[in-house]
Amino acid sequence: MIDSMASKSYPEPQGALPARTPLFQQKDGKTYRIPALIYISDGQTFLAFAEERSSPRDSDAEALVMRRGSLQNGSLQWSPVQPLFSARLPDHRPMNPCPVYERQTKTIYLFFICILDKITEQQQISTCRNQARLCYITSTDYGQSWSKLTDLNSVIGDEICNWATFAVGPGHGIQMKSGRLIIPAYVYYIDYCKCFHFNFFPCKVSPHALSFYSDDYGVTWQIGGKIQMESCECEMAEIIDNADRSHLYCNARSKCGYRVEALSESCEAVFDNPRIAKKLVEPCNGCQGSVLSLPVPESLQEEEKKASDCLMQSDTKTWLIYSHPTNKKERKDLGVYLNKSPLNSSGWSQPWIIHKGPSGYSDLTQCEERFACLMECGEKSETEEIAFVEFKLSDVLCT
Repeated sequence: MIDSMASKSYPEPQGALPARTPLFQQKDGKTYRIPALIYISDGQTFLAFAEERSSPRDSDAEALVMRRGSLQNGSLQWSPVQPLFSARLPDHRPMNPCPVYERQTKTIYLFFICILDKITEQQQISTCRNQARLCYITSTDYGQSWSKLTDLNSVIGDEICNWATFAVGPGHGIQMKSGRLIIPAYVYYIDYCKCFHFNFFPCKVSPHALSFYSDDYGVTWQIGGKIQMESCECEMAEIIDNADRSHLYCNARSKCGYRVEALSESCEAVFDNPRIAKKLVEPCNGCQGSVLSLPVPESLQEEEKKASDCLMQSDTKTWLIYSHPTNKKERKDLGVYLNKSPLNSSGWSQPWIIHKGPSGYSDLTQCEERFACLMECGEKSETEEIAFVEFKLSDVLCT
């Protein structure tokens, strides 16, 4: 049975939309897409990443770019757009920025893929010939300087023969309380092929979300298990239950009209029991979305203890927030959802709209007591700009 949330219109936002700051704008023949955002509390610094393209097409990506945001005299000031010159391979284009901060060594890892020439994802899928490489650069001074590129395709090894193509994120990675670093990713698996006169033609290729992870502060990396249900671009978050057990949560794009969710409690980051989240709609062909975990505010914990109906649902010490276009037909009306019982896929609230109109990819981060979203948006097209928005948890709780 289709969830009633999917068949009705969401209410108009109450009051004014949150103020947005354009960080990357379409002009001078340049388009910016694929936002990624992190806040580093150690340095009180935001890092906003995007792809710079010569057109909105994926095949026209040219470079990864960044802006640094820092508090100065009580206001957030942003640096000019800075190309990341070390984030590239010869004859390849860098795509899908995916940053994560390692707390022990105070190192930012910026993961991305590099794809040969202008070969598209669809061309790789149709020929079953992967042309993507897994790469990262690092910074130990909060993004002021960056290392040379590290090519990590050796981590994939012979498994690459089973992949038509792959990518990371896009959006942020996470570090779990155990110290494990998680880089969300997805692959197009070659399920089987047929051979005609010594030429191989793919019969079935399917997308599956998974992760790359490190248990030694980023020195070495491994491949996690894939979600068995078809799933694509994803982000991940850590859920801590009331017994202090850790659950790795994945929220992934799909083409079935709704998001795909899965949980992992495995040492190998294997996801079990994937499910359809029927309160989280997808537009036609889907769209990337962002998910973030947050500690349940202490003041709200006390309030919930007094309310028996809330107490029955409070099975975790963390909540989830999620950003995504809320229209089920097209990419528009970006909203933020809250799940106060994140082990339950039906716990999602109605969305709080933060942009009315064309909206696309987004990325969430937490800054002290506030939250921020970096989102594709515009008046006529979601490729017009990538803008930064801040909001409070109370804004989302009011929906």
